[in-house]
Amino acid sequence: MPNTLPQISFGTDGWRAIIAQEYTFQNVQACALAVALELEASNQTHRGVAVGYDTRFQSQAFAQTAAETIANRGIPVQLSDRPLPTPALSLAVTNMNAAAGVMITASHNPPEYNGFKVKSEAGGSAPPDQVERIEAHLESVPFAKRKGTRTSEASSQGMPGDGRPEENIQTTNMVTPYLDQLSSLVDIDTIKSAGIKVAVDSMHGSGAGIIATLLKGGKSQVTEIRSEINPAFPGMKQPEPVDDNLHPLIDLIKNQDFDVGLATDGDADRLGVVAENGTYLTTLEVFSMLFHHLKSRRNLPGGAACTITMSSMMDRLAEHHKTDLYRTPVGFKFVGPAMIDNACVLGGEESGGYAFAGHIPERDGPLSALYFLESIAKSGKTPTQLLKEIHQITGPHTFRRIDIQFTPDQRDRIASTLAGPAPTTLGNLKVLNEDRRDGLRLDLSDNAWAVTRLSGTEPLLRIYAEAPTEAQRDAILKDFRAHLSV
Repeated sequence: MPNTLPQISFGTDGWRAIIAQEYTFQNVQACALAVALELEASNQTHRGVAVGYDTRFQSQAFAQTAAETIANRGIPVQLSDRPLPTPALSLAVTNMNAAAGVMITASHNPPEYNGFKVKSEAGGSAPPDQVERIEAHLESVPFAKRKGTRTSEASSQGMPGDGRPEENIQTTNMVTPYLDQLSSLVDIDTIKSAGIKVAVDSMHGSGAGIIATLLKGGKSQVTEIRSEINPAFPGMKQPEPVDDNLHPLIDLIKNQDFDVGLATDGDADRLGVVAENGTYLTTLEVFSMLFHHLKSRRNLPGGAACTITMSSMMDRLAEHHKTDLYRTPVGFKFVGPAMIDNACVLGGEESGGYAFAGHIPERDGPLSALYFLESIAKSGKTPTQLLKEIHQITGPHTFRRIDIQFTPDQRDRIASTLAGPAPTTLGNLKVLNEDRRDGLRLDLSDNAWAVTRLSGTEPLLRIYAEAPTEAQRDAILKDFRAHLSV
């Protein structure tokens, strides 16, 4: 029968939509069936699928629906027994040698959203060719609309299978193996004995308790805020660890004696850092600091892979450490493969997602936090001093991103402007080079740059700029907005 489902399109990292509008049990079933059909087409069904979920509204129920739909095809499913970080689900895929993973999460999106992420057999974001095959199966998913939401009967309607999905589903603890993995990668004993006072903001997401559990019993102390489950994510626009959403953490550090503040997003694959003086460190600064730590204090081999929106400080640091830097379009479906292909020690993107060699080729917020704590413990320096250490190599850099919401009828005009001629100057700085792999990146004089692109997950136009001074940076943003007429 013809597909009458709303258009489901996998963006930068999976499919996301507003709960009860397009994000329904029926559409989650459709996505899960498309994953199952892809495994059948590639003869990988025997390897099974790992399924996990975050703390969003009805995430557990949506995960159960996805698991039943896949298991109904006779495919074995390992289903998490609790909300968990997305990187823990990704690690479970590799531990069980599964053919794929499914994570029910909308990551950092506003609370009214939920999502459906697909993980590759390597534990990273599904690469573009795999996503294209899954979307192709969606076009032909046979689906009879029923009132039942998530029963086995509803899952099997129009989906040939054995009709007994419960026999193919095993509930599994995926968190303990994840904690063991983190302990094996980072010098936990050094962090625990360093006496660091750490404030952790889990933003009501699935990273709650991870860092506190790993550092328990040492001289370092962990204080958690917003660690209880609350799918409304009160007090923030969305559970994204950026300065506008971290006022409780920033205020806590300013008013009490903490050495660092660490925040993870809704599904704990991203990290935000607040310095000891209450200053929010940009994601570009944190990525550069982590890279320098891994190269200078850990002496680990390999370069770095990052998106076109990552800091030009990375170019200077790569030169300093005599290694290579590989730039990709935005999205870990590009960064992860670049990490693997080039044996990189680190991969990352401007959104605060960082991945590390020896782990999964995917963003990991708690692991990023632990490596940051390791840099404090091993150096004996404060976050502010660690940033100064970077600027002594790269020179001063200041970064800002602005997000501009648009309506559907504005999208074509914005896209047309993006595809048109680029400006020749921004903020009185000359445009030296343009890169159109993902939106438009302009390299400017004075080691400045700017990027504008349409978000792959929300109706937003993002404009990024980095320059030696705040005045230059803001002038670049102003001129770019004028060019785009937004």
